[in-house]
Order: sequence, then structure tokens, then C-alpha cells
Amino acid sequence: MKITVVGAGAVGATCADNIARKELASELVLIDIKEGIAEGKALDLQQTASLLEFDTRITGTTNDYAKTAGSDVVVITSGVPRKPGMTREELIGVNAGIVKSVTENILKHSPNAIIIVIANPMDTMTYLAYKNAGIPKNRIIGMGGMLDCARFKSYLSSELKCSLNDLHAVVIGGHGDTTMIPLIRMATLNSKPVPELISEEKQKQIVADTMVGGATLTKFLGTSAWYAPGAAGALLVEAIVRDQKKVFPCCVYLDGEYGQKDICIGVPVVIGKNGWEKIIDYNLTSDEQTLFNNSADAVRSMNSVLETLV
Repeated sequence: MKITVVGAGAVGATCADNIARKELASELVLIDIKEGIAEGKALDLQQTASLLEFDTRITGTTNDYAKTAGSDVVVITSGVPRKPGMTREELIGVNAGIVKSVTENILKHSPNAIIIVIANPMDTMTYLAYKNAGIPKNRIIGMGGMLDCARFKSYLSSELKCSLNDLHAVVIGGHGDTTMIPLIRMATLNSKPVPELISEEKQKQIVADTMVGGATLTKFLGTSAWYAPGAAGALLVEAIVRDQKKVFPCCVYLDGEYGQKDICIGVPVVIGKNGWEKIIDYNLTSDEQTLFNNSADAVRSMNSVLETLV
């Protein structure tokens, strides 16, 4: 198994670290446009192998996609990170050209690869990758919803004083501060509905905090987060490599599901060796469907910017 991570910045390196620790591949390639960064981080990671007891062979390269040839899974993290006060929408002009070029170069050398997109604005970058790639839709996956769920669970756990691992919570819709939809109605603690455990006021606050989870971290850090995004990307890789058939909310191309067409947006999907293999219908309430439709409209508005850029 060969895996490539495009972009050796904080998110890419963290994702690669998790992939290596889990021994998801015999060969792991880091690639970056900046001279020496991928090589240096790959060497540093490789030198942890005897300490962490993994056998993955890690290499780095500067913009040489020939070294990624034959990759089974490729994670795209490359692009400019979000700065304080910057919306994901403002990233489109910069990151669209990067993602388009990366997708073309990856598929030139790994035509059968499954592509995971982490670059922001993620819904639009996933849509761009799909439209540009010309490969089956199940092989293009945006990671965002998994990260949003992790943040949702974190806020719920703090309020409920419980283990994160006893919680089930899902976020659908766009991966944006105003477009994601934390489904508090469906959240459970060991099968007990969360709405039965906390007040409506607290529920609303947790939903609101989840929706600005990325922006909150950006204000603290001065840039985008990396530990949770990198870990989420590796978890998605693991579900593919090990054919786990896990259900994750991911950004995928819809063709009528959830009442939407010609859009990449977050919905629950089964993840296995073929990429995303099935969309799960959560039977949204009328209010939730309205929120989802509004989210799709907002994502389409962002996507429309691509027409003037690419």
C-alpha cells in the first residue's frame, strides 16, 4: 500500500505522522512545493520509526510527482491556511489553482488513486477536484464533516462531563462557519438522546460553538488548526485502507440525494476500500432539510467563483 500526502505543512505532517503510527502503508510519500520541507519532515518522521515501532518507509520530495507514482490513496492538504478574520470563501482565489494543479499531477502518475481533500474552502475544493479529475465520484472525498463532528463531540463532552468515546454526534452540510449543521437531535450518549440530558439553551450554545470551531482556533493560533484536521484525515485513510465500512460525514458529490444535485457537500457515507461506497439517508426533518438546502445554496455561491478563476 502506497499513500501520498500533498503539502508538508502542519496539517500534512500531522496527517502523515498519524498514518505512519497506524502503519496504514508500506510506503508514505510527502510532497511539497517549498524546497527541502517535505524531505526534512519525512526524515524526521522516519527517525521516529524505531521509537514508535512502525515499519512504514517515509520519503519526501520537492514537487516531483513522479515519486508519488502508484499511490493508492492521496491526501491533499496543500494550500494557503486561513488567517484570523479570513473566511473560507476568501481562500478560493488562491487555493483553486493549487488544488487543480495537484489533482492533475497526482492522476498523471496514480490514475487509480482515491483522493481525499482537506484544503479549504473544502466543499468548493472537493467540487473542483471532482470536476477536474474525470474519475468516478466515489474516489473523491472531502474530509471536513469528520473534523466538525470531532469538535461537536468535544463541546458535548465538556458539558456532559463524559467520555468523548461514549458520544455519537454528526454534522452535515457545508464545512463553513455558517453552513455546517450539527444535528443535536441525533446526538446520543451511550444511546441516550443528548436533548434529554441538557437544556435547550445549552444545546443551542453547543451548536453555535461547533459552527465557529475552526474560527475559534484560528483566533488563538493565528492560523488554521492542524492536530485534529490531520488526525481526521488519517482516520479517513484508515477506513479506506482497512475497508472498515465505517459511516462518516464527508463531502461527496450528490446526484439527487438529500434533494441536491451537482454539488459536493457533507452527508453521512459508508467508507471502504473503494472510497465512499454508499450515502446514508438520515431522514431529515423539514426544518433540517431547509437548513441543508440553505447550506447547499451557500456552497453553490462559493462554487460560482470558480467560473471566473479556473
